[in-house]
Amino acid sequence: MTTEPANESNLIRWAEALSATARTGMGFTENLYERERFEEVLQIAADIRSHVQGGIDPDQQVEAWLESVGHGVPGYVTPKVTVGAVVGNDDHEILLVKRADTGIWLFPTGWADVGYSPAEVVVKEVAEETGIECEVVRLIAVVDGIRRGFTRIPLVSLVFQCQMTGGSLRPHPLECDDVGFFPQHGLPDAVAGAESWADHAFRAIRGEDVEVDFDHPRSPPWRGDPQTDTELQ
Repeated sequence: MTTEPANESNLIRWAEALSATARTGMGFTENLYERERFEEVLQIAADIRSHVQGGIDPDQQVEAWLESVGHGVPGYVTPKVTVGAVVGNDDHEILLVKRADTGIWLFPTGWADVGYSPAEVVVKEVAEETGIECEVVRLIAVVDGIRRGFTRIPLVSLVFQCQMTGGSLRPHPLECDDVGFFPQHGLPDAVAGAESWADHAFRAIRGEDVEVDFDHPRSPPWRGDPQTDTELQ
């Protein structure tokens, strides 16, 4: 089997996987020898991340990871969870927000909140970020952020199709520079990753029978797949 050169996405994924395995191991062991070996793994992971990103002190990264180590089940390292909202209106346009921190357009997103179901968070985030009221129609995607190339931290994104039910466009004063509804062939120039999600999103908005988009298993998963792994932006 031919092995392709590792891209940035793979290197970040490997570093985070090594870090998560080491920190989880430290959370479940009292053996000093094992803890020392796990710390060595963290150092390797930090060196990989520093090599990819630059400007990162590996020793400081190791210290930050060590500070996050818990004990037992609370110490089991898992990806963070985000939600996304593909909100359509009666004209089959999509709701987008222009992020204040980056100037990039994307559909409304947010971290999953404790005490809310993912669908409840979606409704709340859309109202807070855009002023639009909506109802959740269906789940249309469950994707790995690093594998899809839109993050450098481990996260899983749950994306829901929603339908506008009321409200009016009102961007959040701190989080959004602008909000608006856009047709498929009239998206703003600076839209994040539209080539990977726009067609699927608009098909859902039009009521077509779309399947849930997800990252299919790779074999072996650590070697990666040059056809699906994306360079991080």
